[in-house]
Amino acid sequence: MGKLFLKEHYIKFVLYLAVIVLVNVVGLTMFFRTDLTKNRMYSLSEASKTAVSTLSEPLNIKVFFSKNLPAPHNNTERYLRDLLTEYSAEAGKYFNFTFYNVSQEGDIAAKADRNREMARDYGIQPVQIRVMENDELKFKNAFMGLVILHGDLIEKIPAITSSNGLEYQLTTAIQKMNNKVSALLRQTDKIKVTMYLSSKLNNIAPLIGLPELPGLAGAVTRTVEDLNSKNLGILDFSHEDPKDKAGLESIAKKYDLMAMSWPAIEDQNIPAGLGIAGLVVTYRDEATALPLITAVELPIIGTTYQMADPLGLEEELTAVMEKMIGINKDIGYLSDHGTPILGPDRMAMMQGRPGNGLNAFSQLLDARYNVKQIGLKEGNIPEGLNCLIITKPTQPFSDYELFQIDQALMKGTNIAVFSDAFNEQAPPGGMGGMPPSFTPIDTGLEKLLAHYGVKIDQAYVLDKNAYKHQLPQSQGGGEQKIYFAPMLKESSINNDPAFMKNIKGLVAMQISPVSLVEKNINKEKVTATRLLRSSDESWLMENNINLNPMYITPPAGQDELAGYDLAYLLEGEFTSYFKGKPVPEKEMGEQDVDPAQDAIAANAAGADTAAAAALKGVTSENRVIETSAPVKIFVLGCAQMLHDNMLDAEGRTTNATFLLNAVDHLNGEDAIARMRSKQQTLNPLSQTTPLTKGIFKAFNIAALPVIVVLFGFGVWFRRNLKKKKIADMYNTTGN
Repeated sequence: MGKLFLKEHYIKFVLYLAVIVLVNVVGLTMFFRTDLTKNRMYSLSEASKTAVSTLSEPLNIKVFFSKNLPAPHNNTERYLRDLLTEYSAEAGKYFNFTFYNVSQEGDIAAKADRNREMARDYGIQPVQIRVMENDELKFKNAFMGLVILHGDLIEKIPAITSSNGLEYQLTTAIQKMNNKVSALLRQTDKIKVTMYLSSKLNNIAPLIGLPELPGLAGAVTRTVEDLNSKNLGILDFSHEDPKDKAGLESIAKKYDLMAMSWPAIEDQNIPAGLGIAGLVVTYRDEATALPLITAVELPIIGTTYQMADPLGLEEELTAVMEKMIGINKDIGYLSDHGTPILGPDRMAMMQGRPGNGLNAFSQLLDARYNVKQIGLKEGNIPEGLNCLIITKPTQPFSDYELFQIDQALMKGTNIAVFSDAFNEQAPPGGMGGMPPSFTPIDTGLEKLLAHYGVKIDQAYVLDKNAYKHQLPQSQGGGEQKIYFAPMLKESSINNDPAFMKNIKGLVAMQISPVSLVEKNINKEKVTATRLLRSSDESWLMENNINLNPMYITPPAGQDELAGYDLAYLLEGEFTSYFKGKPVPEKEMGEQDVDPAQDAIAANAAGADTAAAAALKGVTSENRVIETSAPVKIFVLGCAQMLHDNMLDAEGRTTNATFLLNAVDHLNGEDAIARMRSKQQTLNPLSQTTPLTKGIFKAFNIAALPVIVVLFGFGVWFRRNLKKKKIADMYNTTGN
């Protein structure tokens, strides 16, 4: 009986072994994975599946990644390989990827050299990473980039140093290439690229430290021709060498190009002259200039001159071209009425004062959208605009300008307002000891928003759950809470809307409360969703604004603390502010009167009088759209969140993710928003009371060992029962 039992064990062992081998054989030919993460971080988003499943032409990805990299870079390579495999499974025959060996190892060193040269030809350069070898920190160069080829089009990700946001980068690049192909195919007009480069500049090239300047024309020509071959021949290139002074100065003034002049240098036989160097890109009525030579002022050294790098010039030309032909969706940015500059504030940089530019926010928007600068004082809001962004205007709007905003909303343009209640102004005369002054903002836009059902209250929200600043040792060290920079997390963030998924932590600064005007909201047609709220340990600073952390103290009583709403999204059909009102008149600016035109005006006066009499009684109706199509209004009481000190140009922080997701939602891109927020760097722990912390600590210290011991006794007792049962079956005595 015992031998039969032993034989049965051997048979089971052989069967189990065979099953394991067969499962592994099947696994070699059948690829599948199960993603158990909460946010499905390792599964393709719907936007990614759509992007690759609609490919109609082959798309190839070439990956240049060095071998045997230390953690975490080796995990990044593994994640990238798995991600591309997922793309391939969804795309089918039109999607292909290849990993190229660029490591100098063994007998394939020659092939690796060719692969590295190929990577550099595509613009992929090695990046420097830290490596720990033999307990010593070292630095080494490694290739960690890829290029995407779609027909003649090329997109690249030159440095993949983290898996965070990698799917977003790949999918948006693929979408951009698809859009670019469609945009290029429907173009009927050429993009003209004119190189204004004076040959006289070659005479002074050695004197200004640019001995390679004579070869610049050829390098630029090759760059433009190469770019043209990659973009279906849409570029029309020409080279002009202006020689007369009047024509050269006219070109420099028209396109804001730098003109250089120099006196005669007799000892080197160089005559006096004038020169210009720049590229002008024109498409229909739009023109953009790119400098080929720039002057930089350096301390002590003085003025130095730099020549454009052809590789960098290709990237700049590509960006200008893509913007001109409209690859991405159009959105508007209000550029007057005191709003911050969308981009670097070059004037402030030149004057050595703090800038008011939104450089990082501009780069984030440009990567996804075609941003149109809109000035209401001199222009109108274009028809069919998807979204209009209004960022902290400080100058009053006329009724006609408010009418334009109102009617754009009525026609279906979504509006995003990033503002707060006060305009911060530096003390006069640069008096460093004086605190800035804060004046309430009253531009007229407030009454428009209040009519739609939302307003920004005149206060700043201060919160005990705030950002902590590390004090320098000279000030005693330690941490200092910046109460006017609330840390928003957990219940402060509404994760129910699709574009808010996985937004777990934000940092605000100088944020004002946002409240609803309930009486103005038709709840049958408009829904209001609160997106952000401060913690219940917040209070308001309403009068005598002073944001010096040394003078801010939380209220003593708990009854003085409360939570305040900070951002709202209103969706639905709104009623025009100008319903039942006459259309406002457009304010006319002062104009110079030409006496020569007086006679013409006088002769026309009689005809105008007769025409005016004939027009009496003629009225115009339906000039005001009184009810909107379904639209959205997003209001955040914090313009400071858009500034460079609160964002990163790569868009990896939660602040950047939140802002881009909000803009995507207003443009109907919720799928992209969900994909972008799958992986977040800020994931704060839940707030718990000291009692709860003590209970968990005691459980980990005392209860877990007891549970392990009890489990061991349970296993021992079960084995004894099993032995006794076997012994009873064979009528033997077990040990």
